[in-house]
Amino acid sequence: MIKALDGLREVSAILGEYGIEDSHKEAEIIFTRCIEMGKVALYRDNPALSPSQREEIRSILERRGKREPLQYIIGHVDFYGLKIHVGPGVLIPRPETELMAEEAIKAVTRYTLHVTSEDANSSRVTHYASRILDLCTGSGCLAVALAKEFPAAEVFGTDISEKALEYAMMNASINGIQNVTFLKGDLYEPVKGGTFDIIVSNPPYIRKEDIRTLEPEIREWEPLEALDGGEDGLQFYREILSCAPEYLVQGGSLIMELGQGEADDVLKIAENSGLGCAALVKDYSGIDRILRLSLR
Repeated sequence: MIKALDGLREVSAILGEYGIEDSHKEAEIIFTRCIEMGKVALYRDNPALSPSQREEIRSILERRGKREPLQYIIGHVDFYGLKIHVGPGVLIPRPETELMAEEAIKAVTRYTLHVTSEDANSSRVTHYASRILDLCTGSGCLAVALAKEFPAAEVFGTDISEKALEYAMMNASINGIQNVTFLKGDLYEPVKGGTFDIIVSNPPYIRKEDIRTLEPEIREWEPLEALDGGEDGLQFYREILSCAPEYLVQGGSLIMELGQGEADDVLKIAENSGLGCAALVKDYSGIDRILRLSLR
């Protein structure tokens, strides 16, 4: 009979041999999933592992040894209180992107209050619904999170990847979100002619030559088109920012996630496109990660 904590230590050691960072944390995730028990109960009760549980753990270890992302193996990731399903063909949401969700929620709230203030005597503000656009929506994590936070809003997500959009629509469905529409196409193309109060985007921003230096979980498993930002990593920023004034209402916000060291370059592109910096937010590592822009 193998007790859970003995197995946990063994799995943690094996993951470490695979060269996986945070091997103990990953081992805890694997065990809490396979024995369907929270972490506190796992350490408190230390249950015996059943044969089926041991086999499931062995299967996960085998896949993880090939450096398949644990999120793909488990099948989902927690994002801003939502369960977001992921798998091959869709970018895995990162914790840093939750910061963009927070910044976008602040922006929507701020803009709605502004509209209400400007039109205090108008009955239409009682039913005001923000229009939100998520470019390069991927798994749909941002669009779904914003649609949940603002059920009266009209939320749109665009992406060129059919597989990503399948996951995005699934994530809206399993989280009970009905006020989001996902459209296939390149950036603004599916919503041509529309205008939005808030635009968000976590675009590909890795320099092409840097992709080969990424961890194998990323470079060998996650979709290249969701990573490759061109020769200098700025290709999508140029495309998004140059068209933004056409799609962003006066007083609205464009919020983007940035690659490390890209803030100054993106700010210059934004200024040349008629946009000004409203906020620059650092991530948990102190890196300039979230940029909020507005029309000048």
